[in-house]
Amino acid sequence: MRNDLAPFFKPNHIAIVGVTRSESSFGGLSFLQKFQESNFPGTLYCINPKATEIRGLPVYPNLSSLPLVPDLAIVCVPAAHVPTVLEECGRIGLRYIHILTSGFSEIGTDQGRQLEEQIASIAKEKGLLIIGPNCMGPYCPASGLTAWGAIPGAPGPLSVISQSGSITQRLTEYAYFLGIGTDKAVSVGNGTVLDTFDFLEFMGQDENIRVIALYIENMKDGRRFFDLAREISKSKPIIAWKGGKTEVGARTASSHTGGLAGEQVIWEAAFQQAGVIQVNSLDEWMDAVLAFALLSPPSNPGVFLIGGGGGSSVVNSDTCIHEGLDVPSPSFATMKKLRETVPIAGSIAGNPLDDWQTYVSSDYLGTILDLVCADPAMGMVIVSRMIARKAFHMYSQPDSIPAIIEQVKRRNHQKPVVFVVDSEGGDPDLAAQGASIRQEFGKGRIPAYPSIKRAARALMHLYRYHNRLNRIKRRSL
Repeated sequence: MRNDLAPFFKPNHIAIVGVTRSESSFGGLSFLQKFQESNFPGTLYCINPKATEIRGLPVYPNLSSLPLVPDLAIVCVPAAHVPTVLEECGRIGLRYIHILTSGFSEIGTDQGRQLEEQIASIAKEKGLLIIGPNCMGPYCPASGLTAWGAIPGAPGPLSVISQSGSITQRLTEYAYFLGIGTDKAVSVGNGTVLDTFDFLEFMGQDENIRVIALYIENMKDGRRFFDLAREISKSKPIIAWKGGKTEVGARTASSHTGGLAGEQVIWEAAFQQAGVIQVNSLDEWMDAVLAFALLSPPSNPGVFLIGGGGGSSVVNSDTCIHEGLDVPSPSFATMKKLRETVPIAGSIAGNPLDDWQTYVSSDYLGTILDLVCADPAMGMVIVSRMIARKAFHMYSQPDSIPAIIEQVKRRNHQKPVVFVVDSEGGDPDLAAQGASIRQEFGKGRIPAYPSIKRAARALMHLYRYHNRLNRIKRRSL
């Protein structure tokens, strides 16, 4: 049964059990509202024994009174009533169930634990596949299943598996606004019947998914995780953010999903041995997703730095090396050609390259990229994109980003190229411009980061992952 999880992500008929008439409540009604706002293409059935019509839809007293058996039930009734709903699901043959309701083992009471044990028992007896309880459930833009997260979102290469609904929602939104769509996402909550690793196994076999983003606080079966992750990571990256690393975080995790977070050193060792990319924040998670979703594998850790100014070139080099990358000297042939084009005054020919022409001419930038792509010492490229403003004596000019994107796309299959658009400093107008430019690059399928540090770390994750794969392949020959 655990191998047949696809129907969760493509339901045509959804029953929402426990749709209230209170406009201010989170739960059945808010899910119904979001489905209507996102124009869910299938049929929505509302279940409430005390109502006849809600938001223009007829209301049914129970699941048994529906004209057909829905593909998916979203259960939003109080925790004490959930077992009764599950029994009814079993009687009518409704197998796919998402329990939104909280109030189970995560609250730390005997009653909560007993109710959760009852859920597991009914599921086993009736053959039910259950996501939850205490979670936001499945998400899939391609089928219009977008009652949360980026609404309506967009299909893409990303999948998200998370024990947290809010974090799953944030990443799907973040990815969407940077031009990365989501194929499937799931918030598993307590994972009483179907847990994180059931969906990891399922998504690891999904050919539409290129990158798996995983948020995890605890696990029930460490051996299963290790075996799954080690096998899946050979064909697609798993980018994991582990919550509950500190004593306070672990204590909070136990009240979030009802599980124990475990020893951090064990987690780190398991991630490393299984080939899982470990990140430590939402930003680092998203930065790595951008790199893995959009870039080809780098051949080596050498990075060529373009732009940034004299002082910035110095600190950018330091930052890249601190993150584990190399900043190699260009080859003799590359240096010869650079000296022929880079102005002697006010510029630096080399790596880093400080040349104002890269800011104003997309064709010139393309010429530089050709030089870099031909240099075997360079495995990847970081280009600083300055935003015109008075402090830099830069004159305003027509938007050249579309032309730059075209130049990069012609060469991006040769070596990974990313941009840094730094808009920090407290100026809200500058921050808005920077966010807009990064979004434009992302939609053009080119990663753009707000700092050199974040760009370098994302590229380092990319290099280490592919370098590990290459070592595994060499050992197997």
